[in-house]
Amino acid sequence: MAAPTVHLVDASMYVFRAYYSVAPEFADHEGQPVHAVQGFLSFLLSLCEQSKPSHLLVAFDQSLTTSFRNRLYPAYKANRELPPPDLDRQFDYCREVAATLGACVLSDADYEADDLIGSALARLRGHGFRGVIVSGDKDLTQLLGEHDQVWDFAKRERFGRDDVPARMGVRADQVADFLALTGDAVDNIPGVPGVGPKTAAALLAHFDTLDALLARLDEVPYLRGIRGAASAAARIREHRGQALLSRTLSVIALDAPAPGEPDAYARRAPDLARTDELLDRLRFGPLTRRRVRELAPD
Repeated sequence: MAAPTVHLVDASMYVFRAYYSVAPEFADHEGQPVHAVQGFLSFLLSLCEQSKPSHLLVAFDQSLTTSFRNRLYPAYKANRELPPPDLDRQFDYCREVAATLGACVLSDADYEADDLIGSALARLRGHGFRGVIVSGDKDLTQLLGEHDQVWDFAKRERFGRDDVPARMGVRADQVADFLALTGDAVDNIPGVPGVGPKTAAALLAHFDTLDALLARLDEVPYLRGIRGAASAAARIREHRGQALLSRTLSVIALDAPAPGEPDAYARRAPDLARTDELLDRLRFGPLTRRRVRELAPD
């Protein structure tokens, strides 16, 4: 018998994508733009139509500046622009849309969507679930277990744990250690200056973990097949603390506030009265309403 599946949606990525890709020609009952809501709802409807998820989590980033990572490292994600005011308002609508469609919706000021997804999946594994993580974010590959998948919905790609080495050069369980060495420019995680992906992958192939690498750093200059091994060892020794901090920033938390019981994630039939009221406010048309009404879980 196949394991039950929970679909875990990294929502903010798809809201941002809709904001910048959908023409701003949709307005709500107050004349405010809702094109990101239209694009996000279309994505969520397509996801539900294609996969008919029995259990569905839609996780949002609540803030770019208030997570526990910002307290550890104030420069974390400081390179990103804050969402424009009209997008903030549309995020509120997107949360309401996801809840109206029967999904479990989570966001938290201290934890990011990745943490909520990881924590939910960790809890549901105890109930025999496998996860399908709907995202294009490479960081989430660290969560993959034997039967889990990442579904990059926009690229129409699915892959599992065994596919991660070909994509990133390291195993799924090594991704956080890999980012600790290379850093991550997208999230402004520093890593170790001068240590690139090839060197990091080669070091982890030999030592397996960052902790083992740091404990046996004196061996690095003598490794064959790693170009500039002595220089890499010196950089890692100099920036040891920064590497450990970078790993802390890269590891997805598994203790975020997420429900532990499967029933909390069970997709409910759309509340049609509430949905009609919401779609009236959004001024979305009959095609969208028909798609919503056809979404009742099997």
